Amino acid sequence: MTDPERVLVRAPNWIGDVVLSLPALRDLRRRFPTALLEVLARPWVAELYRAVPDVDAVTESRGHAKDVASVRGRFDLGVLLPNSFGTALVLWRAGVPERWGYATDGRGALLTRRIRVPARVRGRSQVYYYRAMLEGLGLAIEGEPDASLACPGEWAARGRALLGDDGPWIGINPGAFYGTAKRWLPERFAAAADLVARRAEAKVAIVGGSAERPLGQAIADQLRAPSRVLCGETTLGDLVGVLSRLRLLLTNDSGPMHLAAALGTPLVAVFGSTDWTETAPVSPNARVVRAEAECAPCLLRECPIDHRCMTRVDVDRVASQALELLAS
Repeated sequence: MTDPERVLVRAPNWIGDVVLSLPALRDLRRRFPTALLEVLARPWVAELYRAVPDVDAVTESRGHAKDVASVRGRFDLGVLLPNSFGTALVLWRAGVPERWGYATDGRGALLTRRIRVPARVRGRSQVYYYRAMLEGLGLAIEGEPDASLACPGEWAARGRALLGDDGPWIGINPGAFYGTAKRWLPERFAAAADLVARRAEAKVAIVGGSAERPLGQAIADQLRAPSRVLCGETTLGDLVGVLSRLRLLLTNDSGPMHLAAALGTPLVAVFGSTDWTETAPVSPNARVVRAEAECAPCLLRECPIDHRCMTRVDVDRVASQALELLAS
């Protein structure tokens, strides 16, 4: 095929997956430098692409019928980063001439160029999963993966307004959208944050969604350090701005963890039920803390037994990793 003039990328649906797919998006931009590169993304991640200079336009995905109508007749090539049948069906029904992606979820017949997931990406960071798809489809992949983000000035200003200039600040991200199995114990977050805040002479910002505000407030009530609960008070852009201003983040495996890693914010991530080999933060300023448990990673939303993968992670291990990062 001749090089396309208009390329549509169907984005992953979750913040962490968006961050881990950024190297593949940049590979596409290098391969098609003059094409218009547009992203179709769910509303809760769409704003993030406005911080990615490689993207020319962003359209919010609003459901199957609306997506078909918004795509029809506008693109030469569609690249599917999610694995679902439905995303491929949208491009097929919209008549996009070239439709590329992994042959997963029974959608191979809907794609014009497809590959199976190669065994070599199993047990490696998902950045290699997305890049291996492009390589298998015939695109040249060059250089080390770049999963970084630069915080736009407007977002940085909003983060500054939320935190104020009387820091420094460290952060706690105690929630995890997928379920409680991914969450370290709230009282241990509080204890570790107090240890680090005292040494760094810092205040503590607690971030998360509106559903996590009771959790954030419960942690704040246990802190001796001055704190601010921002759960439910930030847009995605606000959150990026706040994370960019932190000296350190203590976090579970979550979307904000990946955002902090992309921004270069030092972080300590506690892993339990999820597979750290595939979803660990991609950053030289990140540390992963986990405990050996015979049942981990189980990938379950809720722990059916005693949550040993998390209860075996003690406060001192997390705090010492954090203090080492701050010292370096």
